[in-house]
Amino acid sequence: MPSLLSSIQTPANLRALSRQQLRPLADELRTFLLHSVAQTGGHLSSNLGTVELTVALHYVFNTPDDRVVWDVGHQTYPHKILTERRDQMASLRQRHGLSGFPKRDESVYDAFGTAHSSTSISAALGMAVASQQKGEQRHAIAVIGDGAMTAGMAFEALNNAGVSNARLLVILNDNDMSISPPVGALNRYLAQLMSGRFYTAAKEVGKQVLKGAPPLFELAKRFEEHAKGMVVPATLFEKFGFNYIGPIDGHDLDSLIPTLENIKHLEGPQFLHVVTKKGQGYDLAEADPVAYHGPGKFDPAVGLTPPATPPKTTFTQVFGQWLCDMAEKDPRLVGITPAMREGSGMVAFHQRFADRYHDVGIAEQHALTFAAGMACEGVKPVVAIYSTFLQRAYDQLIHDVALQKLPMVLALDRAGIVGADGPTHAGLYDIAFLRCVPHVSIACPADENECRQLLTTAYQQDHCVAVRYPRGAGAGVPVQKSLDGLPFGKGEIRRQGHRVAILVFGTLLYQVLPVGQALDATVVNMRWAKPLDMELLASVAASHDALVTVEEGALMGGAGSAVLEALQHLRLLKPVLTLGVPDVFTEHGDPVKLLGELGLDASGIEASITQRFGKNLSGI
Repeated sequence: MPSLLSSIQTPANLRALSRQQLRPLADELRTFLLHSVAQTGGHLSSNLGTVELTVALHYVFNTPDDRVVWDVGHQTYPHKILTERRDQMASLRQRHGLSGFPKRDESVYDAFGTAHSSTSISAALGMAVASQQKGEQRHAIAVIGDGAMTAGMAFEALNNAGVSNARLLVILNDNDMSISPPVGALNRYLAQLMSGRFYTAAKEVGKQVLKGAPPLFELAKRFEEHAKGMVVPATLFEKFGFNYIGPIDGHDLDSLIPTLENIKHLEGPQFLHVVTKKGQGYDLAEADPVAYHGPGKFDPAVGLTPPATPPKTTFTQVFGQWLCDMAEKDPRLVGITPAMREGSGMVAFHQRFADRYHDVGIAEQHALTFAAGMACEGVKPVVAIYSTFLQRAYDQLIHDVALQKLPMVLALDRAGIVGADGPTHAGLYDIAFLRCVPHVSIACPADENECRQLLTTAYQQDHCVAVRYPRGAGAGVPVQKSLDGLPFGKGEIRRQGHRVAILVFGTLLYQVLPVGQALDATVVNMRWAKPLDMELLASVAASHDALVTVEEGALMGGAGSAVLEALQHLRLLKPVLTLGVPDVFTEHGDPVKLLGELGLDASGIEASITQRFGKNLSGI
């Protein structure tokens, strides 16, 4: 019997099938997906959970003319398989292969590039309104998970959409779990709103506070008046001006397809609530969707197995241990994460110091201002946040933290090249965008032990200090158990050479040390991108004929730029070669290979120096 899936090259082929053929197609799609991800690694649980929803969307709507925007986009593998990319799935997340997220220049079916959360409703609304303006009759659909609904941007978009008459459909994919299980489930959030404490607050405080905001006042009144027996989600989303439908079973095609067919003929903004299960159809992923959220390669028949050799200690683990140790020493410490407990290495801290652990949901802006409020009261916040996600809270960093010179530590995980997740997750801009903000310092540890030491140094300061470190393991330097710090704003000479001094910011130090040996160059571990060690820089510049800066970050405005500005301030005229990431977005792929392509591995750094100054440095 021929495979149904093999007959699907485009959604048009899918729409030619009978309704009775869709269930076996979904089963084939789920099996193909499981074995494909097992070969490449990637996001699994979320994709297993959206198989039927993906089939239904492409069956009912005329894609790509109708636009589908997938929030975050880590659940779009079934979508990719059904949209001309099935045969390319073996290249998923590899260099020159398929992206792990929607990407506009990859396929006409990827209506909007996503990878950060809570953007889908805004983008789909923009598409719907633009279609109206152009007189086009097409649908715009935003598929958003319950975790992403915790972000303010999603509600800003709902607020805007509710006053339009656009042909917008928002599908809430409610799977009761964001990446960190206790965070973001909309039904849990709504259940809290329905609790007695909420009603007490609404009665005693809400009437006074909300009178100045009539829509909110009316919402509070409706909660109070219909506390028993009302459908809470309907009330909430209808208050935004949507026609609410649901909840329905997101794995039941006989419910999904007729519902979507009916919605297609309705006017104005629509809200469909579907309930799905992460890991659906694969028992191991259903039982532990967090473990199977983003697995590497594995055997589907066996599941995830421990590595044959113990893995090296990662920077994330170093941070997690430091956080617990410092919390043990200082009861003022609190740990804050925007829904990245596992990714940021905070599981042990949560278990040991639950009363000082705060997961604020996917709300980076709130995370920083929340931390700022705590800092005002003498608490010592440590905000664990990926470099790429800190970008979303830039206004709060400037206005709510730096302007008030509030002390906190920003533990910036995933700084530098991140690899398979690609440009949306690359932490390449933090030095450049933090360096220009007063009362913010930037530490760049070279290895695991230095990371622990600089976290302590950052914690001891009276202002905001960011400590940036990469994903994965470093050079394997043993990590001390003490909580000793390093001198604030001071670097060190790691190798004394002649003529050329190579100034390194971060973990590329261990790529540079053999280059220093080969060229008999001085190697300087700068440690701090802000403040620069001006005394050390002046000394090195005075005693060498040329300088080279090396950083795993954007060249424009980065640490190399800081060195050039400092030399100008010191009135020192020296040839300077700056090495880092040029003014391009880095693509997804193996991090080691990407560093090589960028010329930031040992051979590339040596080649750049000899090309600029000559093999024997005779060109200086």
